[in-house]
Amino acid sequence: MTAPFRLGLTGSIGMGKSTTAGFFAARGIPVWDADATVHRLYAPGAAGAAAIAAAIPAAIGPDGGVSRPALRALMRDDPALLERLGALIHPLVAADRAAFIVAATADIVLLDIPLLYETGGEGACDAVLLVTAPPEVQMARLRARGTMTAPEIAAILARQMPDRDKRARATHIVETLSHAAVDAYVEALLAHIRSRPHA
Repeated sequence: MTAPFRLGLTGSIGMGKSTTAGFFAARGIPVWDADATVHRLYAPGAAGAAAIAAAIPAAIGPDGGVSRPALRALMRDDPALLERLGALIHPLVAADRAAFIVAATADIVLLDIPLLYETGGEGACDAVLLVTAPPEVQMARLRARGTMTAPEIAAILARQMPDRDKRARATHIVETLSHAAVDAYVEALLAHIRSRPHA
C-alpha cells in the first residue's frame, strides 16, 4: 500500500489550529495530535511518565502520572529543565507519530503539531499548513478563554517561533477569520493534494 500524504498542521496558540483540524477530521482525514499524545505519555503507567519519574521524580504526582503543575513549577525554577524534558519525551512522541502513519489506511493524514518548526517536525511532513490570524484576533481569542494569565500567555508565545517566520516556511497558509472560509479552504486543499501526481 502507498504511504499516506503527510500534511503537517501548525500555528501559534490562539490561531485556530484545533478548529481547522476538526474540519479535516469531519472529512474522514485521520488526525494525529501531538498534544494529545503527550497527555497519554504523561498518564500513570505510560512510557513518558516512567522516563520522567527516573529523571525528574519531583514532577510525578501521587497517582504515578506526571503532575503538570509540579512540572511547570520546576521549569520556572530551572529553565534548562525544558530541554531535558524534550530529550526524554520527543523520541516517544516521534515513535507514536511513526506508528500512526504506518497504521493509517487513508490517502492523507494530518499531523497536528503546535511546535512543528520549533522541534524540527517538518521533516516528517510532505507539506505544512499554517493557520494564522492577526495579532489582535489571536490575543482576543486567548483572553476569551480565560484559562491563562497574561504572563502565562507571554511565556508560551516566547517559546514559539514568530508567526512571520512560520509564514516564510509554510507550504500552505490559511487565515482563520471565519469558520466558513476555513472549511472551504480545507476542502480545496484536500482536492489540490489529491490532484497531484503522487496521489
